[in-house]
Amino acid sequence: MGPVLAAVLQLLALTGALALLHIPLGNHMARVYSSGKHLRVEKWIYKAIGADPDAEMTWPAYLRGILAFSAVGVLFLYLLQRLQGVLPGSLGFASVDPAQSFNTAVSFVTNTNWQSYYGEQTMGHVVQTAGLAVQNFVSAAVGMAVAVALVRGFARSRTGELGNFWSDLVRGTVRILVPVAAVGAVVLVACGAVQNFSGIHEVGQFMGGTQQWNGGAVASQEAIKELGTNGGGYFNANSAHPFENPTPFTNLFEVLLILVIPFSLTRTFGVLVGSVRQGYAILATMVTVWLGFTALMMWTEFAHHGPALQAAGGAMEGKEVRFGVGGSSIFAVATTLTSTGAVDSFHSSFTGLGGGITMLSMMLGEIAPGGTGSGLYGILIMAVIAVFIAGLMVGRTPEYLGKKIGGREMKLAACYLLITPALVLVFTAASTALPTPPHSMLNSGAHGFSEVLYAFTSAANNNGSAFAGLNANTDWFNTTTGLAMLLGRFLPMVFVLALAGSLAGQKPVPVTAGTLRTEKPLFTGLLVGAILIITGLTYFPALALGPLAEGLA
Repeated sequence: MGPVLAAVLQLLALTGALALLHIPLGNHMARVYSSGKHLRVEKWIYKAIGADPDAEMTWPAYLRGILAFSAVGVLFLYLLQRLQGVLPGSLGFASVDPAQSFNTAVSFVTNTNWQSYYGEQTMGHVVQTAGLAVQNFVSAAVGMAVAVALVRGFARSRTGELGNFWSDLVRGTVRILVPVAAVGAVVLVACGAVQNFSGIHEVGQFMGGTQQWNGGAVASQEAIKELGTNGGGYFNANSAHPFENPTPFTNLFEVLLILVIPFSLTRTFGVLVGSVRQGYAILATMVTVWLGFTALMMWTEFAHHGPALQAAGGAMEGKEVRFGVGGSSIFAVATTLTSTGAVDSFHSSFTGLGGGITMLSMMLGEIAPGGTGSGLYGILIMAVIAVFIAGLMVGRTPEYLGKKIGGREMKLAACYLLITPALVLVFTAASTALPTPPHSMLNSGAHGFSEVLYAFTSAANNNGSAFAGLNANTDWFNTTTGLAMLLGRFLPMVFVLALAGSLAGQKPVPVTAGTLRTEKPLFTGLLVGAILIITGLTYFPALALGPLAEGLA
């Protein structure tokens, strides 16, 4: 079997598995977020944190809950790292320095999981499990809660209430993320992933010396890192490390974990708004972009230019032999079209155009299918913009799901759309213009610029992957990427929740003969076009200086 055919079969198997899980998981999540009952363990949690899960919240109250919970998470994780040197289970590692502690705390709380450190040489068992793994669960649950709040804005009318943040947070964690992650961890352990609390061992011979490896609760953290579209690796090599991702099967299984909740949330959306066909329209948009980008990535990486690539069967530099070009391409697109950031190959070693595809995937806003929760609310914002564009073309007040899209709604959607590109481009420009930051670049020219552009694209979009040539463990990059992650996570949430509150307060508009049918293929095509055109107009000049210049050289 040739490598191209093997890659196509992997993609077909993955698509089939996602199709099988889409309806049952989507329906389950709809029941979770619409249920009036609380599990016993959930009641214990509410009592411990002093929350009333049945009290409805307006959008400012919902936002305050998110910000307060996230601020506590940043502080706790920061202190945990600063105190690591005196904690048990630290494996002898010293406390993490202040700039890196700030960056890592912000990174994991914002669901970015950007890492400017070597995981196996920096973080002990306590920080990994009590700090980083916990944030993998709750940061994903926060994203899902915001998505559900926006869906309620479309589904409800004549009210400013969007549900209860604490209830949504706890239910998403207890009823969705924990059970699915537990199953995923068992599968990974059965296939060879590491799960222990061992210390540091010296093994084998390496260039005349020995190698040091430490174990850890790797499989359990790997499962939620993929399921929650987090991305932080227990080891510096991330999902290219055999302890995290030992076989081609686990590689495809981890991609399934990455994609299953974002794709299934479209079904949840359709059920909650009372029209599953609306959910299918959003799903079709996501699938179109995902399959298109995956095919394009395979084409760029399988293209045989030169005898070395012909002998290897594709651009194998920076890729694991056990995964090959096909498996690495599927993983790379999945991890950058979502907010995962996990890698099973080094994106910096991809072809110039292949590296550009990973960047463009993030620049879309990671909405196809996007992060756990963030992908759904991101593409719904794009749907609002697409409806507005259609309204301008026919001279009619735009409507979406029975709600009018007026001036206030469009201002909020536009602010959401502009904040992330502004962060990416401003920080990239500053990093290349100032005298000190360029010293962190391993390469010069177009690829060196791509290293910096990729870093801030990843940080502001809460992705977390990187072009490995950039030394980001400096005060400048730790601080600026930390700010990009914070602003890129929480400012968009402000606009999403404000939009949800505005929509929930509206009176439903009846469907007429002039209403745009947003469940039809025509709207799906309009939405795909709007996503690609808006992203291209925003980022093309920057891409032309980096990956496009490199790819065409």
